[in-house]
Amino acid sequence: MAKYLLLKHYRGAPAAVNDVPMDQWSPEEISAHVQYMNDFAARLEKTGEFVDGQALAPEGAWVRYGGEGRPPVTDGPFAETKDLIAGWMVIDVDRYERAVELAGELSAAPGAGGRPIHEWLEVRPFLGAHPTATE
Repeated sequence: MAKYLLLKHYRGAPAAVNDVPMDQWSPEEISAHVQYMNDFAARLEKTGEFVDGQALAPEGAWVRYGGEGRPPVTDGPFAETKDLIAGWMVIDVDRYERAVELAGELSAAPGAGGRPIHEWLEVRPFLGAHPTATE
């Protein structure tokens, strides 16, 4: 088995089909989206493919070492991760194709109007996990 990160982005990928920002969704639409994510994770728990997952709050900052005797430096002229990453899920699957299959399914989470978002998800193997895509 190999672990993969399914990374949900706010932006930084091609626009989703149902590209209405979440802050414009109704409370019911947000609840339906969260329920889909929870149901997806619960199904993968039963198959042993779910490792962990979290939605991320929009707050956050870049931090780096400021030098000997100096406080850490925060923020900078960078795209903020808090503006780009919405959340993540770690899965443990037997092959790369399964990771892609699950990412495609997760991309169908409902959004505005209850329609699937068709959002782009980044699929990244953990270092040391070698994808075995079949040609």
